[in-house]
Amino acid sequence: MIIKFKRKNVVKLLFSFGAAAFLTACVNDQSSKTYENALDIPVSQEMIAELTDPPFVPTPVGKRKAKKLIVDLEIQEREGEMVNGVKYVYWTFGGTVPGSFIRTRVGDEIEFKLKNHPDNKLPHNIDLHAVNGPGGGAESSFVAPGHEKIFSFKTLNPGLYVYHCATAPVGMHIANGMYGLILVEPEGGLEPVDREYYIMQGDFYTEGKYGERGLQAFDMQKAIDEKADYVVFNGHVGAMTGDNALTAKVGETVRLFVGNGGPNLVSSFHVIGEIFDKVHVEGGDLVNDNVQTTLIPAGGAAIVEFKVDVPGSFILVDHSIFRAFNKGALAVLNVEGEENEKVFAGEIYEGIYLPEGSVIQSMPSLGKKDDKKEEVKALSFEEKMKFGKDKYMATCVACHQANGQGIEGAFPPLAKADYLNEDVDRAIDIVLNGKSGEITVNGKKYNSVMTAQALSDEDVANVLTYVYNSWGNNKTDVTPEMVKAVRNR
Repeated sequence: MIIKFKRKNVVKLLFSFGAAAFLTACVNDQSSKTYENALDIPVSQEMIAELTDPPFVPTPVGKRKAKKLIVDLEIQEREGEMVNGVKYVYWTFGGTVPGSFIRTRVGDEIEFKLKNHPDNKLPHNIDLHAVNGPGGGAESSFVAPGHEKIFSFKTLNPGLYVYHCATAPVGMHIANGMYGLILVEPEGGLEPVDREYYIMQGDFYTEGKYGERGLQAFDMQKAIDEKADYVVFNGHVGAMTGDNALTAKVGETVRLFVGNGGPNLVSSFHVIGEIFDKVHVEGGDLVNDNVQTTLIPAGGAAIVEFKVDVPGSFILVDHSIFRAFNKGALAVLNVEGEENEKVFAGEIYEGIYLPEGSVIQSMPSLGKKDDKKEEVKALSFEEKMKFGKDKYMATCVACHQANGQGIEGAFPPLAKADYLNEDVDRAIDIVLNGKSGEITVNGKKYNSVMTAQALSDEDVANVLTYVYNSWGNNKTDVTPEMVKAVRNR
């Protein structure tokens, strides 16, 4: 088939092709200039790189000149907690998940010292996505326990980049926590902001299901099938909640360096109650304005910035939302300062609206009694407190927070809570059967929904005993018999 064009359309088409070719040439020319300019940047003196643990970041580079930057990083295999009562052996860069944050600028010459602690069991290496070279440095950094490798590279492209272990099986090393971020700032540095934080998402695969206590081993088949038991920020559930929540003040601009170690899942990063003023898409030069949720691929990163206008608790989530509230991908930014009713006035009216009836949602049932695993029963008050805390952190922490403070205007506090302390049977009934409608706790009204929890009598007794004996409550010791009596009413 022959396609005929009118003369005018041919001119337009040729112009379009010419403009596209010109723009492409300009972009390519700009990229090559950036590359060549970086190669030509001279370095002055040596400097030891400041490395920081998450969620903190090193001092901005500002207008400093390019340096020979010495990065000294130790690989550590160490046991930690995924969630209370769940132990896991993490493989780490610098002893944390994610690994130490590395901050550089374009033109730096990096002398990288990678050390594998002699107590480790496995060889490792490092692939830095900021490196232009074979394996991102992996081919030059394969190091056995008790040994050290040194390699060097020059930072040519500004951006926020992931680094990770690339020793076979690569997925297993990443899945055990071997990832982090390296920032290459442009000449003159990034624009100053008031607060900067380091957040990295990762998916973990354990032989036991979510919240199953004890030392959990890595499950290769779950990882291959991409069936994550945990999806978390900064290595474990609750890493940035409670006393470890991020902080800011009204009027400040917050910059988050957000990475996704994977190994499998894409992150839909979102801050509930905020809009990103700027997003450096995939950590590069392209900046999008006024963004609600940004996609961060596995092995990718983004820089997000926003000004906080009102006080409150702002929840950071992967908006693949079951990951946030059921697998751990949740953090909190607490903002202090004066209210601004022009921005957010809060509740101005409350009425009744029940077009579908006042139905309380329920959690999936436990199934047949014969299908349940044998339950571990607490043999002492101390064990009740431990098991109760484990269950609380696995089930309740997203809404009621690590220290029982709740979320202002959304979920009532459990700490020093008059509503809780007045009636233990009512509290048991709410856990078993759920609760909707308005309640008053410590003089403040809340009107949310508490879903019925699919917990055994033992679990309910443990978690309520933990709550009643924490945070200034009345120290009630709830027994399985008390729970059974309420259940059988």
